[in-house]
Amino acid sequence: MYPSDLASRISKWIRERVNEAGAQGVVLGMSGGLDSSVAAVLCKKAFPDTTLGLIMPCGSRKEDVKHAKMVAAQFGIETKEIDLSQIFTVLLKLLEVGEERENDVDAKGAIDKDINVNIAVANLKPRLRMICLYYFANKRNYLVVGTGNKSELSIGYFTKYGDGAADILPLGDVLKTEERKLAEKLGIPGVIIEKAPSAGLWEGQTDEDEIGMGYDALDKIFLALESGDLSGCDPELVDRVKRMMDASQHKRETIPVFKQLR
Repeated sequence: MYPSDLASRISKWIRERVNEAGAQGVVLGMSGGLDSSVAAVLCKKAFPDTTLGLIMPCGSRKEDVKHAKMVAAQFGIETKEIDLSQIFTVLLKLLEVGEERENDVDAKGAIDKDINVNIAVANLKPRLRMICLYYFANKRNYLVVGTGNKSELSIGYFTKYGDGAADILPLGDVLKTEERKLAEKLGIPGVIIEKAPSAGLWEGQTDEDEIGMGYDALDKIFLALESGDLSGCDPELVDRVKRMMDASQHKRETIPVFKQLR
């Protein structure tokens, strides 16, 4: 059952983790999507005066930037906008030895959806954003708040050392379907709650297309796996989820360290 006091519990948890670390506040990326909007509002509740939201477009849709600013204005969240589009394009050209990717990105850093997008290229964007987040975290003695939810973390739908790089994950045990209810309770604008989740890699790209199923089906499977009762679940989708969980296990573990026998 959805806990009615979930927002206050998460905000309290954020405050406790930051205080334990001896930090002064929190910084997080605000993409205009549901995850970052919910996380930002919870952070604001925990640290009314020391919450910083970074809006970091990188070939992003104008409406996403608009939505991020909308949430920041509604809840009084301090923000800084850093356009990474040009840096992304320049960095990609520096990294590529040949010219085979010359036309993969336009001047604004948008990736052409019609090509076989190299995952290394796609992951540059969240890793550039991570650099900015930790710059301000270091500068202000803040902790970096990750915005990933349980649905995405469990199947590895995040970039390692990109959007997966964080000091705390307040939504890490909250399913996407639970997050929508939490967003409504917090007063997040309906246009953000209702729009299709997207990483914004190309026009029309959605998270659910990339995952291969809707979040309702995904969360139903997670709950079924936890209860041990898979009746009513599509066996093929269950197998798909299990494969994604297994393949992404390395993303959720600490870095393996070789141990000498002494």
